Amino acid sequence: MANLKEIRQRIRSVKNTRQITKAMKMIAASRLRKAQEAIEAKRPYAKRLKQVIDTLATRAESVDHALLRVREPKNVLLLVFTSDRGMCGGFNVNILRTTERYMANATEHDLVKLSVIGRKGQDYFKRRPHYEIEKNYEGVFNNISFDTANEIGDDIVGAYMTEGLDAAYIVYNEFKSAIAQEVVVERLLPIEPDEGAADDDLQDFDYEPSKTAVLDEVLPLYVNIQIYRAILESIASEMGARMTAMDAATRNASDLIDKLTLTYNRARQAAITKELMEIIGGAEALKG
Repeated sequence: MANLKEIRQRIRSVKNTRQITKAMKMIAASRLRKAQEAIEAKRPYAKRLKQVIDTLATRAESVDHALLRVREPKNVLLLVFTSDRGMCGGFNVNILRTTERYMANATEHDLVKLSVIGRKGQDYFKRRPHYEIEKNYEGVFNNISFDTANEIGDDIVGAYMTEGLDAAYIVYNEFKSAIAQEVVVERLLPIEPDEGAADDDLQDFDYEPSKTAVLDEVLPLYVNIQIYRAILESIASEMGARMTAMDAATRNASDLIDKLTLTYNRARQAAITKELMEIIGGAEALKG
């Protein structure tokens, strides 16, 4: 059995750890509220923009745009969203497993390349050189802005238009609640309009300057909005996962402190009993 000093040091260490996990839980909860507000503000915009695209594609006769054109997905890009930091439960593990599972089962693709957001994913795939990394995006979560999403979206749209990319997907944790996140593999390109979303009786518009010019503006904007939304969803999911993980860690630390305190009290009682027995034994020896 460990001596009393060792047990006291262990209790002190676990208490310090509990303070850290408790603080991390509070920070994650604060950031989660902000992330939820950002998602709630952006989701309606992304939904409305998709409705505009659906309406344009349905009303406009003979729509033919590169970002709408479906071709055989031989060369594919996965944009994978992970976090910069750990201590967030299965957040990153679930994303990485889903990505690897998709790549293992995607036999219809000739080539699957990865673009990775977040240091955890970058470090993971860097140690596995058999994966082809197209680009690692650094500091995305340090500068959360629509401009950052624009830069990423421009890279993907440019590759799709000029470099033989046939399809692009985003892999991210969609935020459901503070305790629930769902890994989603969602097609980013080509954009697939829902032709049933518009009224079949509606007539086509006159487009100024042209139908192609309107689509040239709206479709890349939709790609950038989807990436920005995925960034916000990923942040909220990470904060929810971290809050849940730190809450569990705090409770486990409290349980461990209780057990160590009980062990300490028993060891202290045993030590006192031993000292009393030694005193009594010494007194009896003196009498003899």
